[in-house]
Amino acid sequence: MLAVLILLLISVPLLELYVIVQVAGGLGAGQTIVLLLVVSVVGAWMVRRSGLGVLNQIRTRLAQGELPGNELVDGLLILLAGAFMLTPGFLTDGVGLLLLFPPTRIAMRSVLVRRYSKRISVAGWSGGPSGPGGPRGPSGQGEQGGHGDPGRAGPPLDAESFSNDDDRLA
Repeated sequence: MLAVLILLLISVPLLELYVIVQVAGGLGAGQTIVLLLVVSVVGAWMVRRSGLGVLNQIRTRLAQGELPGNELVDGLLILLAGAFMLTPGFLTDGVGLLLLFPPTRIAMRSVLVRRYSKRISVAGWSGGPSGPGGPRGPSGQGEQGGHGDPGRAGPPLDAESFSNDDDRLA
């Protein structure tokens, strides 16, 4: 994984520089710089607009008492798009713009959710129905009684009722 990251850190700037030189050869240096600035400004406006829209969707889902799973992934993808838009160059701007368009963002979200859903746990629940915690049974606990998950010793603590008395340690 480290080798891939190093390869990307070297190759992406070189590719960006190559593309910028090619565009500057066709349009001229001044117009290329203006084009890069315009794409960045439009991208920043789109990041802000998309980010505020997703933030409103998150607030709506939370107000309804639901977990905003898809909206949080969308927010992460918009944040990533913003980082790409801040990086100077046409290739990274193109990737950033693709992440800002809802159809491509939804496609990327579905790929990410499929890939990482089994690794995600919310309040003792696994990302998938067959993982530890599983669907809740009649007792309100998971299939394994709430204690079968080795990473979870019991029900979540209530911060308001938790006390740090020294006699509990003895």
